[in-house]
Amino acid sequence: MIRPDALKLYRVATGLLEPLAPTLLARRARRGKEDLARLAERLGRGDRARPDGPLVWLHGASVGESLSILPLVERLRAERPEVTVLVTSGTTTSAALLAKRLPADAIHQYVPVDAPGAAGRFIARWKPDLAVFVESELWPNLLLEAKAAGTRLALVSAKLSDRSFARWTKRPDAARRLLSGFDLILAQDARAHERLESLGGKVAGEADLKFGAAPLPADDAALAVERTRFSRPPLLIASTHPGEDEIVLDAVAALADRPPVVLAPRHVERGPAIVAIAQARGLSAALRSHPPGESADVVVADTLGEMGLWFRLAQTAVIAGSLVPDIGGHNPLEAARLDCPVISGAFVENWASAFAGLEAAEGVAITSPEGLGEAIAADLSDPEAAKARAARARHFVDARDAEARAGLSRILELVPR
Repeated sequence: MIRPDALKLYRVATGLLEPLAPTLLARRARRGKEDLARLAERLGRGDRARPDGPLVWLHGASVGESLSILPLVERLRAERPEVTVLVTSGTTTSAALLAKRLPADAIHQYVPVDAPGAAGRFIARWKPDLAVFVESELWPNLLLEAKAAGTRLALVSAKLSDRSFARWTKRPDAARRLLSGFDLILAQDARAHERLESLGGKVAGEADLKFGAAPLPADDAALAVERTRFSRPPLLIASTHPGEDEIVLDAVAALADRPPVVLAPRHVERGPAIVAIAQARGLSAALRSHPPGESADVVVADTLGEMGLWFRLAQTAVIAGSLVPDIGGHNPLEAARLDCPVISGAFVENWASAFAGLEAAEGVAITSPEGLGEAIAADLSDPEAAKARAARARHFVDARDAEARAGLSRILELVPR
């Protein structure tokens, strides 16, 4: 029998362990898993003062969740400019990304550890009017402290992994108490909807915040210049990681009808290394950051903020991060919104729901590393079939984007006037 005071026991246990937090965080910082200069934030402290006026706190654990918050940040700034936006995340990678992507007037902090003292200090310091948690972030101390302080709570793009669902099922009273504290719950999909309701959550609908973004922009002048570089629409290889460049460039080198290639690594500082990998396979290569010159077999896109340009130019895009394990895949929606056919590997757990929907709509080609060359050749030899696949993907994404934008409106209704 599960005890009804599971949350109280959790609070006592985390309180007893809290004195160890500084030592454990310092140890993690030495391994590069924490930001040593900002460890105070993980304990609910910091030098940044809370601005006057209403404040909305948005939390996404890591990179994927943090990126999905950005459309909500944009809507808040456009429709409620008097509201301060506070964004928290838990990883150094997400913090670095948000430093580049958040507007200057938004505040980023590391989320405090879920211990009573740290959670209490964080809530007392920031006094959020609304807290929005993305996906599966159910931290009891933070949620209870926020609710006790009168903060409205929303859980959006909500989902529960098999492991989390099994764990909360063993603690039904604790799950019911936490979920009942939310003023709004929007499930990521039908499966998550069913799971959350079985645990006592009152789910208002479905909306995945990974959807809802506008199409990526592109500079018209840069688009015109880059069109002169290529004799035909290029093949785009997007967001590669170490170990994937060799796979895609081997596939490209083996193509009988080889198109020009744009290879956009996930980390642009890898550009020169990728040039060397291409040249070792007999392919000429050039960096995008260098002035346009003679054409090359492979243009390495070592510049930031230009994926909208490349998706508009490309005949087909291979979305990498999916060809080797332990990366989790990258966003296929950006290509779909711009009518660019998508090929992907099978390792897409970070974007599982999006890829599942695209597969059901027959809007994506999933392949193994060994079959990548064949998948690319199929798109090149039958561009009309590739365009039809892209149209199906666009139809699916447009519908889910509209659903997500409606979800954003539901969240904005909770912001105090």
